[in-house]
Amino acid sequence: MTQTDLLKTDCSKCAALCCLVLAFDKGEDFAFNKNPCEPCRNLSGHSCSIHDTLLEEGFRGCVAYDCLGAGNRVIQEVFGGRSWRQEPMLMRVMMEAFSGMREVHKRIDLLRAAETLPLSERDEQARHGYLERLERHRWSGSELNEFEFGLALEIDVFFHGIKDYLPMSFFDQT
Repeated sequence: MTQTDLLKTDCSKCAALCCLVLAFDKGEDFAFNKNPCEPCRNLSGHSCSIHDTLLEEGFRGCVAYDCLGAGNRVIQEVFGGRSWRQEPMLMRVMMEAFSGMREVHKRIDLLRAAETLPLSERDEQARHGYLERLERHRWSGSELNEFEFGLALEIDVFFHGIKDYLPMSFFDQT
């Protein structure tokens, strides 16, 4: 994947991980309750059976959701195109990898956004270094599981250190 493609969601290259992993509550954004790790009842294979009518059916939350390319990257990069549908034993590890990749992609998005800040040369070098590490790395499932306790924490500490450069709205993204 090229750098510009990393955060681009391509549902055709995913296995509907968001429709499996994410939970939602019935309300303004969703027409029914769904537990985490439970396939959505509107899921047909790897596609949404009501995709063309999500708004009319009461699923504004689905329309608004963007995994930032985490799903397609997990399926294609980490699992080589395999699916939890064809190999149910993969379900748990795919869900964990999806959660980890969402965190990786969230940090990539934030690090890209921080490019517009008037950072010191040292902070800009650190920002660029973190971004390059995240964008160029080919992740394994175990590395994604460890991400939040290692590199993600290091990046979060970096953001804490540059907080004086950040407008309050920047923290709304996290």
